Amino acid sequence: MKSVARMELKPGMVVAEDVLNYQNEIIVSKNTKINDTIIEKLARQSILVVPIKEEADFATTHFEKVRLTEGFKAFESTYRIYFPVFKNLVVSAVTNRTPINMNQLMEVYRNIIVCAKSGELLLDYLYNMLPGEDDMTHAHCLNSALIAGVFGTWLGLSNEDINLLIQCGFVYDIGKLSIPYQILWKPERLTSEEYRLVMRHTTIGYDFLKSYGSFDEHILNATLQHHERCDGSGYPKSLQSNEIDQFAKYIAIIDTYEAMTSPRTYRQKLNPFQIIANYENEGFVKYDFAAIKSILSHIANSQLGFNVQLSNGQIGEVILINEKALSRPLVKLSDNSLIDLSANMQLAIVSVF
Repeated sequence: MKSVARMELKPGMVVAEDVLNYQNEIIVSKNTKINDTIIEKLARQSILVVPIKEEADFATTHFEKVRLTEGFKAFESTYRIYFPVFKNLVVSAVTNRTPINMNQLMEVYRNIIVCAKSGELLLDYLYNMLPGEDDMTHAHCLNSALIAGVFGTWLGLSNEDINLLIQCGFVYDIGKLSIPYQILWKPERLTSEEYRLVMRHTTIGYDFLKSYGSFDEHILNATLQHHERCDGSGYPKSLQSNEIDQFAKYIAIIDTYEAMTSPRTYRQKLNPFQIIANYENEGFVKYDFAAIKSILSHIANSQLGFNVQLSNGQIGEVILINEKALSRPLVKLSDNSLIDLSANMQLAIVSVF
């Protein structure tokens, strides 16, 4: 909301609060759209200043509001500066066999994360980034490295291991750069042949990084194994829990989380509770249980106090997280009644604001 002098009012502006005359009578109601008649009425009543809605006042979801903050704008500007630096480093490595300078990649990481005051805020900012169509693969890799720093901190890893996890995030999907874009981001269901080609990105990336002879074993394993699943349902080798590198288990969570928070040609990005529900629906058997529970608990608890819209159209506030059903919190409606979503499976959260 901003105060605008009556002489500066323009038709189409929207009044943010009731405008009162000197007898405290409402002469223009909140949410009224300004027109020439309204301006004349304000002049007759000698109203000098009118509260007018700004862009942020029209935002409905939490993430729309985040996009309008000065903090996000500074983050977005910095991200746009360093994204091409990151992209050039990895493209040059793939096309020209230029050595990957991990120190330069970590410098990109440090220059971006200083724009977010907390891990939760960094995730909010990344949720609002909109990469160009041609940059989606590279954005996925850069975002994964940024997310790795947040998740590594939440998991209580040492600084050394957090840095190693960030490095995994930068390069684990480098094999995708050898897969045709039109297949990677195809909106329709992949053919069997196309799917087999996409699955090869893990071995392509592993072979590529291994050929340098300088990458940490955990980075190589994360590249090869990030699509392995603890229940043996993954690829390329159908490994089970104790056979999968711990850093590959972490990257598997980061990889799927980043994908769900990014728009796709066939769906919109998912809200935090929808993301948590997807993991819960898989029974946590595919991922490292301790790691996924810790990360999802952090995400769920970061939503406390936010307003949500339910699938039946009702609006309420998240007041308690159910630790045994993280995607289904206790919600207080506007009439102060409570809905425990863990006991009402017909309802779900469709938006957060």
